[in-house]
Amino acid sequence: MKDPKYKRILLKLSGESLSTDTEVIDPVILGQYAEEIRRVHDLGVEVAIVIGGGNIFRGASAAKAGIDRVQGDYMGMLATVINGMAVQASLEKQGLYTRMMTAIKVEAVCEPFIRRRAMRHLEKGRIVIFGAGTGNPYFTTDSTASLRAIEIEADVVLKGTRVDGVYTADPEKDPKATRYTHLSFAEAIGKGLKIMDTTAFTLCQENKVPIIVFDMNKTGNLAALVSGEDVGTLIS
Repeated sequence: MKDPKYKRILLKLSGESLSTDTEVIDPVILGQYAEEIRRVHDLGVEVAIVIGGGNIFRGASAAKAGIDRVQGDYMGMLATVINGMAVQASLEKQGLYTRMMTAIKVEAVCEPFIRRRAMRHLEKGRIVIFGAGTGNPYFTTDSTASLRAIEIEADVVLKGTRVDGVYTADPEKDPKATRYTHLSFAEAIGKGLKIMDTTAFTLCQENKVPIIVFDMNKTGNLAALVSGEDVGTLIS
């Protein structure tokens, strides 16, 4: 078996990806994702994960409920901790060793984020889950993913979505939409793509960390991607 293309990855998942119409956190989806991540770990790849909290609470929409934006963002951070704990439990069912680290102190359930400690966990083969965003309001979990990837010296940010890359239009609405195989950061920002926010793109651009947008729900996709196969859309 050939060596994987990437030694250390940062996997970004949305909170919504864990939910269905009937479940806030669907155990079947959790199990599928844990299996995909285990396959990659078995290849010898060091895995870090950032997951959103949109299935539970979105800080940006807090104003509709009469909640101050800053307060709402902190509520959203706590939602990512809940999702992270669910992912952690599912990974441990697969027999994997994990650590959850957060940007705000939740000491009863996880460690505070310390860069050197996170990197040591990865070197020891533990999967590290980063929760509570950056610990600051007004920053998305996409920006968190880019920031943590840079901090832990990840080779790539892998953005798992429901579609197999970035398209010229919404492929669920426009049958003529075509997939980009590669985009520059300037093109991604200039086209106003909503795959990730501008801060996330800019952080990766300035620090030369590529982003690959791919379909996380297709079995074997994650392992194929880290093995160097042409999966998804590369932004670099």
